[in-house]
Amino acid sequence: MHDNSRHPQSRPRRGYGRSAGGTGAEPVRSAGPLPEPADLTRVLEPVVRAAGMDLESVRVSPAGRRRLLKLVVDADGGAGLDQIAEVSREVSVRLDASGVMGEVPYTLEVSSPGVDRPLTEPRHWRRAQGRLVSAPLAAAAAADSGRAGAPRRAPAIHGRVLLAGETSVTLSIEGDRVEFDYDELGPGRVQVEFGRPGEAGAAQAGPVLDGAEAGNGGSRDGH
Repeated sequence: MHDNSRHPQSRPRRGYGRSAGGTGAEPVRSAGPLPEPADLTRVLEPVVRAAGMDLESVRVSPAGRRRLLKLVVDADGGAGLDQIAEVSREVSVRLDASGVMGEVPYTLEVSSPGVDRPLTEPRHWRRAQGRLVSAPLAAAAAADSGRAGAPRRAPAIHGRVLLAGETSVTLSIEGDRVEFDYDELGPGRVQVEFGRPGEAGAAQAGPVLDGAEAGNGGSRDGH
C-alpha cells in the first residue's frame, strides 16, 4: 500500500479565476509546450543529491488545465516518507525560484520506485543486494534481434545478488557464484518472493507524496 501525504491548499495567483470586475471567468492561459525533462533534471538533480538521494526519473504531462510533474527518487536503504517529504519541500523552493515550470498550474508528485523498476545502473543492482533477480543476456538478445521471423525472448539468467560493483555484479546461481559485467546483461528485474519478510505489496511503488507548488498559480491537490 502507498503511504500518502498531502500538502495544504495554497492560494492561487490572481488571474486564474473571475476577473476583477466580476463579469465572468477570464480565459485560461495558453499552456504552451511542456518543459523538457532534461531541463527539469538539470534544475532539480542538485537538490535531490543534496538530500542524499538520486533522481531516478522525471516525467511531466498535461492533466486537464494543469500539468503533472512526477519525480522518482531513491537512496541506499530506500527513501522513506519523511525523506520524500523533505526533498519535496526543497524541490518546491527550487521550482519556484527557477520558473522552469512556467506560469501554468501543476501538481507535483514525488515517490520512490517499486520493485518493478528495471535494474539499469550499478546503483540499482547495489540496492537489490540480497534479492532474487532475473536479467536477459545482452549478447543473446542482440543475436536474436538480427534473425528473421518472429522475435524470440532472449535467454535470461536468474540468481540472487551477492555483490554489485561499478562494472560488474556477482550472482548466486544454483549455488555457484557467477560474475557478469553489466554490459553482458540487459535490464534486470527483482523477483517477488512471497515468503520474504516485508514482501507483501512489494510490487507496488514506494511512498508517494502528492502536491503542487505554491507560487505557480495552482492549488495543492490531493488524489
